[in-house]
Amino acid sequence: MTTPVDRPDPVYTALSQHKDLLTRSSRSSQTADIVRASILEGALRPGTRLSEPDICAALGVSRNTLREAFRSLIEERLVNHELNRGAFVRIPTSADVAELYQCRRIVEGAAVHGFDPAVTAPTALAAALARADACAAEQDWTGVGTADIDFHKAIAALNRSKRLDEMMGSVWNELRLVFHVMADPLTFHEPYLVRNHEIYRAMIAGRGTEAEQMLADYLTDAETHIRTAYTRIVA
Repeated sequence: MTTPVDRPDPVYTALSQHKDLLTRSSRSSQTADIVRASILEGALRPGTRLSEPDICAALGVSRNTLREAFRSLIEERLVNHELNRGAFVRIPTSADVAELYQCRRIVEGAAVHGFDPAVTAPTALAAALARADACAAEQDWTGVGTADIDFHKAIAALNRSKRLDEMMGSVWNELRLVFHVMADPLTFHEPYLVRNHEIYRAMIAGRGTEAEQMLADYLTDAETHIRTAYTRIVA
């Protein structure tokens, strides 16, 4: 008796027609990673025109690969494409700022409301504050802004939801763009560093209701601060 030979399912056989896309997709993903990092770090600032020839030459990629990378970054709301002008680092609008802070109120507020210092060690919160303090000591106020986001990202993570963390990833990235728009990082970030410490102390002391109100006031004031500044900075 002969053993039947397993035959590949035609559906899977058809997939082989697309195997050449794997390398190209990987290249475009890696290109997007590099450009995204430059945007979030502030090397490519909001409003900067993204020169295709220069980026292709710098990274050794084709225009098709770069354009695939741009499409990913456009979906992430980090890049805009303007007809006949090309791609630009996106400048979030005042309405975008309002939406970002609404998301933060819901997610961070729920996290602080449910936080119990007897159950969860606030290690990530303390580490972010330490980084912010170190940056402030070096007068690196852009670094303080990054640490500020890390602190609030750690607050959001107290919800213990991977889905929420993934959803908030785009919020934090877009918020980095907003911070880069602000003209004076020292004036913008310094008072909020103090308030982050106050929120943290209330949280670890078990003063949950107070910490929740402090966070709500913090987010309202930060949104107002940014949107007021936008009327002068963003046309």
